[in-house]
Amino acid sequence: MREEPPTTGGAKVLSPRQAGFVDAFSALLLREGLVDAAAVTRAKRASEATFERLDAVMVKLGLLSEADLCGAYAAYCGLKIVRSSDLPLQPLLADRLKLTFLKGSRTLPISVSDGVLLLATVDPFDEEAHKAISYMLGWRVDLAVIAPADIERAFRKLYQDDGAELVGGDQGLITVGSGDGNEIDVERLRDIANEAPIIRLVNQIIASAVERGASDIHIEPGRDAVMVRFRLDGFLQQERVVPSTFRAALTTRIKIMAKLDIAERRLPQDGRIKTAVRGTEIDVRVSTLPTAFGESLVLRILDRTRVELEFSKLGLDPAIQAGLHGLMELPSGIILVTGPTGSGKTTTLYTALKELNRPELKLFTVEDPIEYQLGGVNQIQVQPQIGLDFPAALRSILRQDPDIIMIGEIRDLETARIAVQASLTGHLVFSTLHTNSAVAAITRLIDIGIERYLLASTLTGIMAQRLVRRLCSHCARGAAYRAEAPSRMRWPVPDDLVIDWSGAREAVGCDSCHGTGYLGRTSVAELLVIDDDMREAVGRRSDDQRTMISLARDAGFRTLYEAGLIKVSKGETTIEEVLRVSRSS
Repeated sequence: MREEPPTTGGAKVLSPRQAGFVDAFSALLLREGLVDAAAVTRAKRASEATFERLDAVMVKLGLLSEADLCGAYAAYCGLKIVRSSDLPLQPLLADRLKLTFLKGSRTLPISVSDGVLLLATVDPFDEEAHKAISYMLGWRVDLAVIAPADIERAFRKLYQDDGAELVGGDQGLITVGSGDGNEIDVERLRDIANEAPIIRLVNQIIASAVERGASDIHIEPGRDAVMVRFRLDGFLQQERVVPSTFRAALTTRIKIMAKLDIAERRLPQDGRIKTAVRGTEIDVRVSTLPTAFGESLVLRILDRTRVELEFSKLGLDPAIQAGLHGLMELPSGIILVTGPTGSGKTTTLYTALKELNRPELKLFTVEDPIEYQLGGVNQIQVQPQIGLDFPAALRSILRQDPDIIMIGEIRDLETARIAVQASLTGHLVFSTLHTNSAVAAITRLIDIGIERYLLASTLTGIMAQRLVRRLCSHCARGAAYRAEAPSRMRWPVPDDLVIDWSGAREAVGCDSCHGTGYLGRTSVAELLVIDDDMREAVGRRSDDQRTMISLARDAGFRTLYEAGLIKVSKGETTIEEVLRVSRSS
């Protein structure tokens, strides 16, 4: 057998061990717009200090995502990128290339043709591994690059490898970590939590949640085991079961990362973790709560790269987008977004602020907590324990000459009064409210004590919204119920709303959506614009919600339910999803 060196499609490139690589690779990253000059300078300093490769340092610092690095490798070396659709249906050469070797070298055979093996690799500069495979098989090896997340998914799919096992050498840790944790010395518990097996386990859980697009991680201790569940598209799905002997160490590790008091196990605590997953900076909000079998933890994942702050990307239809833009152009007034927790209210407000963020305007937000940092916006985190609550922060903001104010939530009469006062003095105010519909927000503000005449003169618009699961584009098919769709509706629709059901689809389930039939979520919304007729109705004590809805319909108002049915008819979601989040108005 003759050893053939791996090739890179004939491209002549410098390897990380050659002089000039750092400058050449940095120039490519700058040219492609993947990083800026400041990031390159920072990475070079860190690389020189740690003697690590520049590309690896950039990922560790969160300056460059692993997906972007994969693209940069492809451009630099002239290689093809292997996607999920390029993977073989069965493992290739499984009898000769064992999974442990492939995982260690982060390589995967893709195809064989005429004695040439196409090998996907995470690191095209790992010549030793590529030469070893070529020598072992006696074939020429051509390289392609693959993102780390994609190769790990391929290992799970092709080899049924979950990559999450705790190695046998960790048994000593299991013994030390047994019990409920109260008898373990705090310092010993800290040492256990800082050992490699627990660090690896926590990192695996967080990385897996980010890769799957989970919004929350739930770690729930039980009598015999610790359940780990992810919230995906609004629904909880079991991810793994961790032995109860790891309970104290797992909880302590997360509390250390969130800078919480590991000795306090009797009271709830809140903290925050800032980490890099696959080279992307991720914020994780941590909440602990004592339960019968230990502390329950919920980790809210705040991934800025997954949130696209554009109204069209949120799924709002053109009519509602036009209405919102009209409200945002007003010099003053109160614009409310309503809905339950997790319905996307804050994201909608962030999108509005992003569009309004211009050099000539001064924007403030008061939030609890600050979910995403917006450049050019002055964001204030309320801290009730030191007296900085919503009313106190708002009073101070009004002395800072603001143009636009966002209040995270109107929770009480005092906050509502300051919002009204800010609007009356010429400010545009955005806020959220927990009500089921747009019209119900008017009733809620009146109930908490806002005078009708003040509400009528300051309120300009209310949008109620929900999130429904979006049908998976890979497996959804035409709905068999299209002919009977009207009979499946729970409530009637107005005569002027004619729905064409020919585009309706139904969920099926495939690998891309993990068998659920849904992938991602989209918004369903109703927008109530307060016109002159509505202002008059708000100011009159005798008018109820039904009267206001009738007036709104005369101006073209569509309820959440009706907006959802329109999305069903376009094949975006299903009737079941719409019925789950809406009710007749």
